[in-house]
Amino acid sequence: MRPSLRAAATLAAAAALVTGCSSGDDWSRPHPKPTAVGTLGPGFIDPSSPPSPEATATPRPGSWTGVHPSKGYRVVLLTAGADRPTKALVTAVKEWAEDEHVDLRTVAADGPSDLLPSIVDALKMSPDLIVSAGNDLIDPLSTVTPNHLSQRFLVVGAELAEPTHNVTAVDWSGASFRGEGLGTSSTYDAGSFTAERCAAAIRAGVAAVLNDWTGIVIWLDKH
Repeated sequence: MRPSLRAAATLAAAAALVTGCSSGDDWSRPHPKPTAVGTLGPGFIDPSSPPSPEATATPRPGSWTGVHPSKGYRVVLLTAGADRPTKALVTAVKEWAEDEHVDLRTVAADGPSDLLPSIVDALKMSPDLIVSAGNDLIDPLSTVTPNHLSQRFLVVGAELAEPTHNVTAVDWSGASFRGEGLGTSSTYDAGSFTAERCAAAIRAGVAAVLNDWTGIVIWLDKH
């Protein structure tokens, strides 16, 4: 990790701790812990052989569709980039939030210098979940997320190289971006970010988080 990025992340973490939500923000009021409404279908993850931290699990297609967030689920969509895959992911998250009556707010980074500040802005809101869409956010998230272990993150369409237990990712062979100078995967395919796959990514990822299957990669092998 570049020293300049690490230093900036440390300052960002400190700023997030010092600055809280304003008293006029509804999200600053007491909020029940979110729960899963419904149950995972057979084949999502085998409880008798659970994945180890940072491992990859390949759930049976559709095994997540019976799980929904409880009322008042607070989610921040953190996004960066105007490329087609990112736009497809953003659309899928917004449509999912509308369908599930999720309280969704969006923080969009305007450019490279705004990546860390955008993460800080999302952290200030203290949501139930921060959903990340956009490869440019991967390296900054890799530095910031270990400093905020009580905040849950979901990365869709990419993954962190070494995620902590509070970071869950949903990925597939056409995505697979991991940052840290590793470059784009040889299997990367912008065309794989279909509306159907992106919709599956957010639903499968949230289902995993709500059922405490975190710190792993959910792999959408076929969908």
